[in-house]
Amino acid sequence: MYSRISHLSLSCASLIAMVSTATLADSRPAGYLDELVVTGTRSERQLLDTPVRTEVVAAEELEKTHARNLKEALENVPGLQLREIHGKPGYEVWLQGIESERVLVLIDGLPMTATTGSTVDVSQLAVLDIERVEVVKGAVSAQYGSSGIGGVVNVITRPPASGLSGQFTTDAGTYGDQNPSGDEADPARYSARATVQGGSEQLALRLSASHQHSDGIDPEPKTWARPGDEYDRTDLSFRTDWSPNGNHRLSAAVARFEEESGSRFTERNPPFVINQGKDETVTRTRYTLSGDHGRNSDLRAGWSAVHEILNDDTLKYTGSGVFDDRRAESTLSRFSAHLGKPIGLSHHLQGGVDFNRETLEQTKDGASELGAEPRRQRGSQEAWVQDTWMPTEHLELVPGVRFQNDSDFGTHTAPKINARYDLVRTDSLTGFLRAGVGAGYRVPNLKERYFTFDHSQLGYIVQGTPDLQPEESVSYQFGGGLSWNRSAWLEANAFLNDIEQLIQTSPDTEATQARNDGVQVFSYENIAEARTWGLETTAGWEPSEHWRLTAGYTLTRTEDGATGNELNRRPRHQARLGLDGPLGLAGLSWSARLRYQSEEFVDAAVGTESPGYTTADLKLNYRFSGQLRLFAGADNITDEQRDFSNASEDFRPVAGRFLYAGLTVSFGE
Repeated sequence: MYSRISHLSLSCASLIAMVSTATLADSRPAGYLDELVVTGTRSERQLLDTPVRTEVVAAEELEKTHARNLKEALENVPGLQLREIHGKPGYEVWLQGIESERVLVLIDGLPMTATTGSTVDVSQLAVLDIERVEVVKGAVSAQYGSSGIGGVVNVITRPPASGLSGQFTTDAGTYGDQNPSGDEADPARYSARATVQGGSEQLALRLSASHQHSDGIDPEPKTWARPGDEYDRTDLSFRTDWSPNGNHRLSAAVARFEEESGSRFTERNPPFVINQGKDETVTRTRYTLSGDHGRNSDLRAGWSAVHEILNDDTLKYTGSGVFDDRRAESTLSRFSAHLGKPIGLSHHLQGGVDFNRETLEQTKDGASELGAEPRRQRGSQEAWVQDTWMPTEHLELVPGVRFQNDSDFGTHTAPKINARYDLVRTDSLTGFLRAGVGAGYRVPNLKERYFTFDHSQLGYIVQGTPDLQPEESVSYQFGGGLSWNRSAWLEANAFLNDIEQLIQTSPDTEATQARNDGVQVFSYENIAEARTWGLETTAGWEPSEHWRLTAGYTLTRTEDGATGNELNRRPRHQARLGLDGPLGLAGLSWSARLRYQSEEFVDAAVGTESPGYTTADLKLNYRFSGQLRLFAGADNITDEQRDFSNASEDFRPVAGRFLYAGLTVSFGE
């Protein structure tokens, strides 16, 4: 116990590992279980030792799998579902059977504005300067506030490095006979990203840029309709860090994202067949400031501020002209501050405050669609406190609570407690139990209350409902794990999530009849209660620094509280398998990733299902020298793809097999 508590007192990072285990770790290269994580407890812990179960996508994994954006980075996380966003070329994250609207996506602990509906499009976030991605499942409202019902995906970026260094990566590939050009050898999808950084230990700067392009996906290039949308995505970011001494670090950053996408579809209204299209432009400008103080002292403080502006403009067209010129602007502002300090020999107390403000404007053909007020806004003031307490050598408790006062919905309290009990801890063997209970809540956002999601080209519109009420949930997590020599591990976790006042869309018969054009109108209502429960298991083995085997299986069960039916779009079974290893030539390695998903309900009330499927990816990497890496890959080798003639009831992948190659050139590393 002495080793843990002394580390708590000296670093304020709280209770990491026993000295004997650390010595063992020093004798071999750092592995997966040695990754430092912060999301679950807001303090640095090694993955094996955290009391809050966390999945990590490390920088090494991003390089091995050639991830270009956050969507691709998350593809192999056990139990995580990536859903295509209907009517857009993007993807959203579901956790433990809970929809993306109830999952927080953060960058360095700070929120992002939803890019569509109430969802963050994770395919829009390029893999630039990412140190790791942390995923915590279950209610996290006590730590991170509203919308943390299903969990959190936290992207951790690395600070700029001293000296002068840089890196450039590019790749290009083909969908074969599904290239929209009709040319199988055409590089229908390509990307490039570059980073330059430098400075001193006290002051360092970094400039990064990324561009991703896709011509789309089209099994029948000669026809007008194109199932996979064309897009161009560009990211630019600048960050500078100043550390006048070891106790203080200040950071400032500005980032700009732009996406231009185009979709093409055919509307059939017998006897007429009308070719239509939609062009969409999304821009995101994000400013952040942060400070970290007392880094080498008992009392540690930090603060951060973010201001983000998101513009989303769409324009529809037919052969006869353009229509529905819709323009929307959302802003998000947050200021946060926190303190942490050891209390005695067994407590580490943390607390903080958050101040939030959001605004929304939307027009169609120049006229506001938000009713009497052309600009809607809301704000909140929040405070949280958490204690990491070790009442015995083997038991760790982490209780916490958050208080929120919302400008539109009043006060709310979200408590939680996590616990970890070490059954055994020796130089070679670690066995433990983990448990957690937490309250979650979600305040209806401005889009759900006022925004109009116009997918009339797909036959429907979703209108906002101003008098929605907040959602509430309780999440239960219980599991345990074993680790041998910190190189082999097995974990299991059972979960149960109960959600009340669930916001869902329902048909608005009166509004549909008023339109009289065949387009169905939906609106939001607090009409549902839902429950998700199941079991998650993960395992891994790292026999050496060159070999790694990982596996995961998730069983998910769900229930609609009103009907007793299962919830739609939740597969019961998911499995992941990964294997990394060397090839005969020095510097040459390979990685294989296998993903399985069982069938899922399209409409549980009538029993219609989307088929299950299995996909496999193969990646090759050749480290030619310290400055040059060559790579190639084949995604979806099994060529699993939906039946586009029945796309409304088939949710298998949009893209078939994709072959590509690329290179990375670096200097100064």
